[in-house]
Amino acid sequence: MESSRNNHTTWRQLIPLVAMIAVPVALQNLLTTTGSMVDTVMLASLGEKTVGAVGLCAQFSSLMFSGYWGFVGGGMLFFAQYYGAGNHGGIRKAYGITVSFMMISGLICGFLALFRPSWVMALYTGSPEIQKIGIEYLKIVGLAYPLQIIATAMSALLRSIEKVKIPLYGAAGGVVTNFLCNYLLIFGKLGLPRLGVRGAAVGTVLAGVMNIAVILFFVVKEEIPYLRDYREHFRWNGKLLREYLTKCTPIIANEIFIGVGFMMVNIVLGHQEDAAIAATAVFRTLEGVIISFFAGFSSAATVLVGKEVGSGNHELAFSRGFKLVYLTSAMTFMVCLCLIAFHSPLLHVMGLSGASYSYAKGMLLIFSIAGVIRMGNWCMNDTFRASGDPAFGSVLEVTFMFLMVQPVIHLANDYFHAPFLLVFALCYCDEPIRYFFMQRHLYAKTWIRPVSDAGKRTINAFREKYHIRLRY
Repeated sequence: MESSRNNHTTWRQLIPLVAMIAVPVALQNLLTTTGSMVDTVMLASLGEKTVGAVGLCAQFSSLMFSGYWGFVGGGMLFFAQYYGAGNHGGIRKAYGITVSFMMISGLICGFLALFRPSWVMALYTGSPEIQKIGIEYLKIVGLAYPLQIIATAMSALLRSIEKVKIPLYGAAGGVVTNFLCNYLLIFGKLGLPRLGVRGAAVGTVLAGVMNIAVILFFVVKEEIPYLRDYREHFRWNGKLLREYLTKCTPIIANEIFIGVGFMMVNIVLGHQEDAAIAATAVFRTLEGVIISFFAGFSSAATVLVGKEVGSGNHELAFSRGFKLVYLTSAMTFMVCLCLIAFHSPLLHVMGLSGASYSYAKGMLLIFSIAGVIRMGNWCMNDTFRASGDPAFGSVLEVTFMFLMVQPVIHLANDYFHAPFLLVFALCYCDEPIRYFFMQRHLYAKTWIRPVSDAGKRTINAFREKYHIRLRY
């Protein structure tokens, strides 16, 4: 193993490495979130019901993301570790497996959006007016789902190999396209028809096309081999597929179950009064701003930790993962403070007033407290996944979601008829308890479980040095 000096990362060493990866990813996700905010701001002139309907459609899209994000997380585990080990063929094959499974989720959700939109909207809200608006939107935006899947898969691979600027360029192209199309089609400018909410949906589809086009342009320009040799993407072998599914199954199950869990939470929130629905839609958009910053650090953890695990430098992987967790929590706290400080102009520009404004303000204050702990849990979970241990955090999250969060919020809402903001606050009741267990697991170091040959060669010496005993 390397010298101890090289096996540990100081804060001075870590921050530039994190910034190199986290900042472009954070900007990319911020641009994506900005696209949602553009939709919300421009649709605000059409009324709170329109804002609420599009927000509920976004929650359905989040369910789709949950379905395929498990494959993204599993894919990035292999991408990062194989990249650290220099296994280029393994990266291509893992990418092919990832894309294939992701498309299944996208096609299912696309079918529901295009051909069963009334069923989807009835699931989220009982308001006939909001349902009608949402159906119009889903019938078009469903075409964007396959495009989003392809762009997400390419972005995940490019991040894992430290080509983080290319997805940023793609997102920028998509946001600009979305803004222009929204302006022209929602309001009927330059002689184009005034399509209202349908115009926003068309803008989302065209933005997806632009995003992929920009990414492919830079892939060809920079001659990135992993996305160009299409034939090797589908030359799987049984051993790799089994290992992929073994590592991915906990992540996939976690994302699907958590997606269903959040859908059930959103159903409760979506059956409140119209003001609460509009507030929830705006809050989810602003929440995305925070997650944008967090996602950058999460990607940094995946690349910086997974790369070292794959290369066999496990002590350095632990040092980086440990520090990244606390850096993520600190940055989340700062972002939350900014949102609190500027909540008033943000909420007003997004079309909220009266009761909806008060609800959204309360939701932001609640999240500013719970969000720091939540993002710490999230970063630890992604660190474990990148290191080859997807099971611990996944089992813990699903268990608490269905044995604690769901019963508590349904009791509060259905039987005690608790105020809306109290029900919303209870959605985070599991975070402090999970944080305790996640911290214990972090210090135990049992989460370092390499999939690359280089990582496997040094893992036994690492475990013997720290007297690590695997429990599962």
